Amino acid sequence: MKTRKPHNLTLKPRFTERMQKLLPNKSDYQSYLDILKILPAKSIRCNKLKISPSKLKQKLEAKGWKIKQPWKDHPEVMVVENDLEPGELGRALEHLLGYYYIQELASMLPIIALKPEPKEMILDLCSAPGSKTTQTASEMENTGTIIANEVSMGRLKILASNLERCGVTNTIITKRDGIALCNKLKKQGIMFDRILVDAPCSGEGTLRSSPKTYLMWNPKTIKTLSRLQIRLVESAIDILKPNGTLIYSTCTHAPEENEGVVDNILNKFEGEVKLEKVKLPIKHREGLTKWKDKKYSKELKKCARVYPQDANTEGFFVAKFRREE
Repeated sequence: MKTRKPHNLTLKPRFTERMQKLLPNKSDYQSYLDILKILPAKSIRCNKLKISPSKLKQKLEAKGWKIKQPWKDHPEVMVVENDLEPGELGRALEHLLGYYYIQELASMLPIIALKPEPKEMILDLCSAPGSKTTQTASEMENTGTIIANEVSMGRLKILASNLERCGVTNTIITKRDGIALCNKLKKQGIMFDRILVDAPCSGEGTLRSSPKTYLMWNPKTIKTLSRLQIRLVESAIDILKPNGTLIYSTCTHAPEENEGVVDNILNKFEGEVKLEKVKLPIKHREGLTKWKDKKYSKELKKCARVYPQDANTEGFFVAKFRREE
C-alpha cells in the first residue's frame, strides 16, 4: 500500500471527537487514523456492456498490469496492484474505449445492494458523475429504462460524457432538483422498480482520496445536509412501486446523515416501508441504534457501515428499503 505525500492538514478537534465516539476502541480508532495516511487501492470496474471481465483482465495483464479480482461473485471488480504512472489509469486506451470505469471499491457497493435487473424502470436521483449509473446500465444489459438526474449543469456534462464513453443507451438524463423531479413524476403516475438515492453528503468517508475534506468539514453542514437527505428519500419513496427497492447511500460516517435519516423515514412511512438487511462482499458493521442523546429503531442494525480500516476502502453507508405491497 502506498502512503500519501506529506501534508500539513490536521483533523479538526470536533471531527476527531466524533470519530472517537464512533470508534471507542482505541486500537480501532488508531487503525482508522493509520489508514488515512495510505492511498486507496487503484480500483476499476469492467464495463460488461463492451467487454467481459475475463477478456479485460487478459488485455490489462498483457500491458504488464497486475490485476486482482477481490470479490468472487463480482468478477467485474478489479484492483490494479502494481504502481502506475500518474494518470495512467485514465489515459489507457481501454479506459478511453469505455472498457472500464475508474471507481473506488466502496462506491460500487450501493448498486451491488440495489441488484438492478434487465428491463426494469430505475431512478438514479443524484447520478453525476455516472459511476453508479453506468454500473446500473451494465447490470441491466442496456435494457429497461434508467432516469439519471443531476441538478448541476457542470456535473451533468460529465455524466453525459461517461454514459457515451461506456456505450449506455437505456438512460434518460434529466436536470432537475431531485425533490421537484420526484413530485413531477408522481403527478404523472410514473413509478420505479428500484431507486438509488446516493445523496449529497459531508464526505467524511473520502478523506483518503480527498484530503480537502479536512478543510471543508463542519458540523453545521451535517445538519443542513441531513434535512435535504430526508426530503430526497421522502420524495423518492412516493414513486417507488409496491415491493420496490430503494437504496439510500452516503460516503460519510456522520450518524445524522445516515441512521438519523433512515430512522426518520421509518417513522414517517411506518407500515409503508421496511428495512432489509444489507449484504455486501466486504467486511462491514451494523448500523447504529444510538448516537449521543438519540435512540434509533433496532431495525437500523440491518444497515451497513463501511469503515476504511476494515477492508482498505473509503468509508460508506448503505441502507435498503423495501416498499410494502
